[in-house]
Amino acid sequence: MDPIARLKHELEAADTIIVGAGAGLSASAGFAYDGERFRQHFAPFEQAYGFHDMYSGGFYPYRSPEAYWAFWSRMILLNRYEAGVGEPYRLLLQLLQGRDYFVLTTNVDHQFQKAGFDKERLFYTQGDYGLFQCSKPCCQRTYDNEATVRRMAAQQENLQIPSELLPRCPVCGKPMTMNLRCDDRFVQDAGWDAAAERYQAFLNRTAQSRVVYLELGVGMNTPGIIKVPFWQFTAQNPRAVYVCVNQGEAFCPDSLQSRSLCISSDIGNTLKAIDLSEKQA
Repeated sequence: MDPIARLKHELEAADTIIVGAGAGLSASAGFAYDGERFRQHFAPFEQAYGFHDMYSGGFYPYRSPEAYWAFWSRMILLNRYEAGVGEPYRLLLQLLQGRDYFVLTTNVDHQFQKAGFDKERLFYTQGDYGLFQCSKPCCQRTYDNEATVRRMAAQQENLQIPSELLPRCPVCGKPMTMNLRCDDRFVQDAGWDAAAERYQAFLNRTAQSRVVYLELGVGMNTPGIIKVPFWQFTAQNPRAVYVCVNQGEAFCPDSLQSRSLCISSDIGNTLKAIDLSEKQA
């Protein structure tokens, strides 16, 4: 059977669809962290520091917090606040409308919320570009950062922000940092805990139903969050099907071959092909 036809069949036959989304989904939407998009927005940083993509820029050892936040304010503004809604996210939402679904994602760019997904059906495990947290951290709280980020991006000069704009924790006064999971200081606030509980309850409720574990654009940076658990869930449930859509990186364990569908194609094009087949049916 044609892969698109089989994918459409599996989705239609499923009682439940659990989506696992990684960076490849946003890359398919055109929100790449390298190439022309990087050069268009970060050419001065590339020239000054020698890195060639936004991901590397996030880990660069800047000389000062003013330089650190000059990069990060542009990074957040571009990817969290100025980016429109990617078409693959719109198409995915259309496919899931009226279905029993849940989304687990390592993406931190807020695309699912922008596209209109039900927040109660989302668990973004790795944080959110739109949130600050205490760098210590002194408490399990996060803080919206849009106003501060926009000021830092607008007022920087010579790849530095004004010192008076450096964000500090309102509780203890320590420097703030991004609410991104990069070490053991990551803050899991009340919203994170609630989403984790909803996801676990959803897994428990659907563990033996006819589930499609739909993995989109998940690489091998953090396979233990989505990829490996999806393999395990599929192995434990004989009615489950594992689907991996990831250009150049679609694979599954040999033991799951008979109940897997791996599509090594662009995610947006794949979702669009399903959408077109729906309209033609």
